Amino acid sequence: MKISILDWNTVSPDGDISPQKFSDFGELKIFQRTKPENVIENIADSEIVLCNKVLITGKVMKNCPQIKYIGLFATGYNNIDIKCAGERGITVCNAGSYSTDAVAQQVFSYILDYCNRVSDYDSAVKRGEWINSENFSYFPYRITELVGKTISIVGYGSIGRRVAEIADVFGMNVIVHTRTAPKNCKYRVTDLKTVVENADFLTFHCPLTQQTAKLVNGELLNRMKESAVLINTSRGGVVDETALAEALKSGKIKKAYLDVLETEPMSRDTPLKNIPNCVITPHTAWAGLETRQRLVKIVYENIDFWLRGSPQNVVIK
Repeated sequence: MKISILDWNTVSPDGDISPQKFSDFGELKIFQRTKPENVIENIADSEIVLCNKVLITGKVMKNCPQIKYIGLFATGYNNIDIKCAGERGITVCNAGSYSTDAVAQQVFSYILDYCNRVSDYDSAVKRGEWINSENFSYFPYRITELVGKTISIVGYGSIGRRVAEIADVFGMNVIVHTRTAPKNCKYRVTDLKTVVENADFLTFHCPLTQQTAKLVNGELLNRMKESAVLINTSRGGVVDETALAEALKSGKIKKAYLDVLETEPMSRDTPLKNIPNCVITPHTAWAGLETRQRLVKIVYENIDFWLRGSPQNVVIK
C-alpha cells in the first residue's frame, strides 16, 4: 500500500508531531506542501491520499485511478470533489469532533477578553497608568459579568453543544438556532431572528453551505443589539466581510472576534483589516498541540478501520 501526505506542514509546521506512524500502513511519502499543479504528480502511485486543505478535484481523481481512500486532517471536506469520489468508489473520511474542546475554549477566550479586559489593563499598567493613579484600584475600562448575559448559538453540533455547556456553567442564558431540531436539548431552540435580536454574544458553529454562505449580512447585523459581540470560529464564508466592516465602523454592533476569514491566509484587501473593534486570530482555534495530536490519531484510526472493512467518520463510501 502506497500512501501520500500532501500538506503535512499545515498539521505540524515546527515538527512537534511526527507523521512516521502512517508508515505502519505501507510505503509513505510526505510532502510539506503541495501546489495545485503538483497534486497529480505527488499522488500518481498512491492508493491512500491524506491531506488537510489541498484540492482533490475530479480531474485529479480521473488522472489517478489507483486512489482508493482519501483521509482528511480536518472536519470540513469542501476541498474534495465528493460527487466524483462517490462515482469512482473512493472512500472519503474526515476527522469529526477532534477540535470540539479547543474551539469552545477559543470562543470563551474571546468572551473573557471582552468582559475582563485583561490585555487592556496589562497595557495600561505597562504604560504607568496604575503608578500614577490616585486610587488603589484603577479601572477606566468597563468590566462585565457573564452571569445573566445571553449567548446565542447558531449551529448545535458538537462544538455548539460544548459552548452551551460552558456558558451554562458561567450562568449565561443560552438560546440556540439550528437547522435540525436537537433531541433532549435543555436550552431554548428558536428561529434565527430571535437568537440574533436577543444576543449579547452571537457565536456561529455551522458548516459553510449554500444556505449559510454570507449568513452574517447587513440584514442580520441590523437586527443585533448595538452592545452585542459577534464571534465566528466556523467558516469565513459565513460572514459578509464588507457588511461586517461597515457595521463595526458605524457602531451597529460593539465588537467582533473572528478566527476564520473568507480568504486564508488573510487577504491584504480584506475590509476587516485594522478595524479597532475587530479582533482577528489566524485560524488558531484548532491548533493546540493536544488538539492536533488527537486529529492525527483519528486520521490514523480512520485508515485502520477502513482497512479492516469497517470505515468510520465516512463522508462518502
